[in-house]
Amino acid sequence: MRTDIEDIDADGDEEMVERVGAIDVAKASGKVCVRLPGRQRRVTRVFDVTATTNAIMALADELTELGVQRVVVESTSDYWRPFFYLLEARGLLVWLVNARDVKQVPGRPKTDKLDAVWLAKLNERGMLRPSFVPPREIRELRDYTRLRAELIEERSRHKQRLEKLLEDALIKLSTVATDLFGKSGRAMLEALITGEHDPEVLADLALGKMRPKRAALKEALTGRFDDHHAELARMLLDQIDALGEKIETLTDRVDQLVGQLPEAQARGADGGTESGLSVLERLDEIPGVGLRAAQIIVAEIGLDMTQFPTAAHLVSWAKLSPRTIQSGPRTRSGRTGRGNPYLKGALGEVAAAAARTDTFLGHRYRRLVRRKGHQRALVAVARSALVIVWHLLADPSARFEDLGPDYYEHRINKDRRTHDLIRQLQALGHQVTLSSAA
Repeated sequence: MRTDIEDIDADGDEEMVERVGAIDVAKASGKVCVRLPGRQRRVTRVFDVTATTNAIMALADELTELGVQRVVVESTSDYWRPFFYLLEARGLLVWLVNARDVKQVPGRPKTDKLDAVWLAKLNERGMLRPSFVPPREIRELRDYTRLRAELIEERSRHKQRLEKLLEDALIKLSTVATDLFGKSGRAMLEALITGEHDPEVLADLALGKMRPKRAALKEALTGRFDDHHAELARMLLDQIDALGEKIETLTDRVDQLVGQLPEAQARGADGGTESGLSVLERLDEIPGVGLRAAQIIVAEIGLDMTQFPTAAHLVSWAKLSPRTIQSGPRTRSGRTGRGNPYLKGALGEVAAAAARTDTFLGHRYRRLVRRKGHQRALVAVARSALVIVWHLLADPSARFEDLGPDYYEHRINKDRRTHDLIRQLQALGHQVTLSSAA
């Protein structure tokens, strides 16, 4: 079998950009390469530009005067941001490309100058794929949601440190209290810090559902909580409270920014959305997706799905689909890659929550976990949830409709199922005779 693969544009010719630029980015400067048409051969210029606003704006003016049609910027750490943002604001077409995709060429010397020239050559031949960079409004929202996620993780680490501190003091409160930082647990911690060490007095601080556990609490609160434990616990609790206040501030700011997005606001029939629901409300209808997860999803992938022509493109970008590796007659699945950790973290929480529901996604998890295992089943559910998200964002009038936990039963091939069951019984040594049911 012969397969021909052609890389052509709409005119039927191989893509060739006449005037291109490329920037190999470093912290304090960037190595710029410009390739332009000459009289007999192409002209290559390589020069340095400092990574300051005025210098980059001067570079933007120079590239505009030269008629550069496309500029490629290497995504090195966060150093690419000033070059990308300022050149884009000047009206230039800027592509951000992953350094791992363009520099792995065996035998080529590694210098900044050669890297810049190589980027420019790949750029002019159309052999690069741009990375997804959302618009400014989404980038601002992303900054807040990412900082909130990091502060939540930091708060969780401080809570774990406090629990370890209690273990060192022989206090086993976490074995009895479901939430160590609930009202009852917090009251006991404050009493311990102020010097109250009587287990009976501490157990009497239990509230609500904790009161029947006073006998167990008395035993758990018997330990050796001394002054140095109290001092460290006070510091950790203050840090936890301070982080909680910052998280609430960030949450309020995220709500405000999401409400300001024109595409995220609820619209009536005249606006093209029949439901009149906002984007977050429509995403919230997906099993496992709450308000915070919906905010993270919007902040990470944006609202314009033209960046991802199909749901498969979005799933591949999020690294939730395995790579296909073929060598000769053998085909296997490869590693998916790291992907976006914030998006994958949110989708992981969505999948874990959806797996416990009596819905299509929940049944999909239970159907796959038997033969794929817990982790792979969660990844499959996360992938399905992201496909649903793509369809809801691509079509403002779309609403989520659950297929139901019995979706696969309705679509089952009865003849194939019968054949499989007969084969299994025959493998066990049985002789099977079929007869039609009355």
